[in-house]
Amino acid sequence: MKIGIVGLGFVGLSFASVLGSKGYSIIGIDSDKTKVAKIKTGRSPFYEPKLDELLKSALKKSLTISTDVRLAVNQCDIIFVTVGTPLSEKGQIDLTILKSAIEEIGNILATENKKPILVIKSTVVPGTTNDFVMPIIKNKIGKKISKIRILTNPEFLREGKSIDDTLKPHIVVIGGNNDESVKLKKFYQHLYGVKIPIILTNHQTAELIKYANNSFLATKISFVNQIANICQSIPGTNIEDVAKAIGLDPRIGSLFLKAGPGYGGSCLPKDLQALIAFSSKTGVEPILLKAVQETNNSQVKKILDLIERSIGNINGKQITILGLSFKEDSDDIRESVSIKLINLLLKKNVKIIAHDPKAIENTRSVFGNKIRFFDSVKKALRDSQCVVIMTPWKQYSGIKNADFQKMRRKFVIDTRRILNHKNLDIEYHALGLGE
Repeated sequence: MKIGIVGLGFVGLSFASVLGSKGYSIIGIDSDKTKVAKIKTGRSPFYEPKLDELLKSALKKSLTISTDVRLAVNQCDIIFVTVGTPLSEKGQIDLTILKSAIEEIGNILATENKKPILVIKSTVVPGTTNDFVMPIIKNKIGKKISKIRILTNPEFLREGKSIDDTLKPHIVVIGGNNDESVKLKKFYQHLYGVKIPIILTNHQTAELIKYANNSFLATKISFVNQIANICQSIPGTNIEDVAKAIGLDPRIGSLFLKAGPGYGGSCLPKDLQALIAFSSKTGVEPILLKAVQETNNSQVKKILDLIERSIGNINGKQITILGLSFKEDSDDIRESVSIKLINLLLKKNVKIIAHDPKAIENTRSVFGNKIRFFDSVKKALRDSQCVVIMTPWKQYSGIKNADFQKMRRKFVIDTRRILNHKNLDIEYHALGLGE
C-alpha cells in the first residue's frame, strides 16, 4: 500500500515522518519548493522535538518528497490532505488552500483511472467535506465520482508533542458513509494495533469532534486562568493547590489546568473562533465560547496591569521577556501571548529585551530592531528593571541568583510560577498567587 500526504506542515510532515520511519511507502507533497528542498535534506522547516531524527530515518527508508501532486495521485492507494485552513480577515475558516489542493487532485483524477481513498485530515468546519470538497471533485471528474471515496479524519496533535501523539494517539476519528471507512480503520489498526479507540461516524460529526475537542481544552484553560485571577486578589491563595485539588476529581481531570498568560498557537485560538463563526451562522448563539475567547484575550491585559501595579510608571523602563513561543518545545509564535504583551509594552515606550531557546528568529521577523534579543538569560537580564517569565521552558526553572546580579532592579513577574519554590534574592510576583 502506498500513501500520499498532500501538505507538509506541522500535521503532514509529522505524519509522513512517523509512517516513513515505520517502513510504509510514503509520498509527501508540498507546493513550497523551498520547504521541500529543506525537508529533502532531513531538516524540518519548523522546530518540533524528535521530528528531524524521525524524518531522516523515514527518508532513508521509504519517504519520497516532491512538489508534484500527480506523483501521489498516480501511485497512492490513500491520499491524506493535510493543508492549512487558517482564518480569514472576517474570522471565518479560509478554505482557499484546501480548494486549490482538491482542484489539483481532481484535475489529475479526471484523466486517470486511479481510485484512491481521499482523506481530509485538515481541520474543517462541519459540512465542508459534503458541501465543499465533494462538489469540487464531482465537477472535475463527473461520472467517476462513484469510484472516488472521500473520508474525514481529523488529527489531535499537540505542538511540542506531535511525534508522541502520532505514534500513540488517544483516539482515531473517521467520518464517512461507505465501506472505505472500514478500510481506513484497518489501516490504523495495522499501524497502532486493535486496542486503539476508533470512532466511525459521518463526515459532519467527525468535523465537529475536532472543534468540540479544542474548544473544550480552551475552556479549561480560560477557566483556570479566571480562577487564578481570583486567587490574585485573595492574600495567601495559591492557584497551584486549587488546580491540583480540582484536577484530582475524575470528572474534571488534571490536564490543561495550568494557569498562565493564556492559550495561543495555531489551533486553539483559530478553532475556537471558527466554531464561534460557524455556530453563529447556524443560528445558535455561542455564549459560552465567546466568554472563553474573551477571558483568554483579556489575560494579557491582566499581566500588563500586574507589571504597572508592581513597578509603577513603565515609560522608558527596560523590561526583559523570557519566552516568546506560545508554549515550550516549540518555535511557534502564532497567537503567542508574549507577542501580544510586547506590542502593548512598545505602545507604552518600554525598552524590550527578549530571550527564547527556539523562537528568536520568528520573533525578529515580526519586530525587527524594535526590540533586542540575547542568546543567554543572563545577558537578557542585564540592566533591566523587570523580567517577565512567559513560557515555561525548562531552562528558566534553573535560573539562579547570579543571573539577576546585573539587573537594575531584581523584580520578577512569573506568569508560570516556575520559580515559586526557589530561594532567590529577588522581588517576586507570580500570576495566581495571592499577595
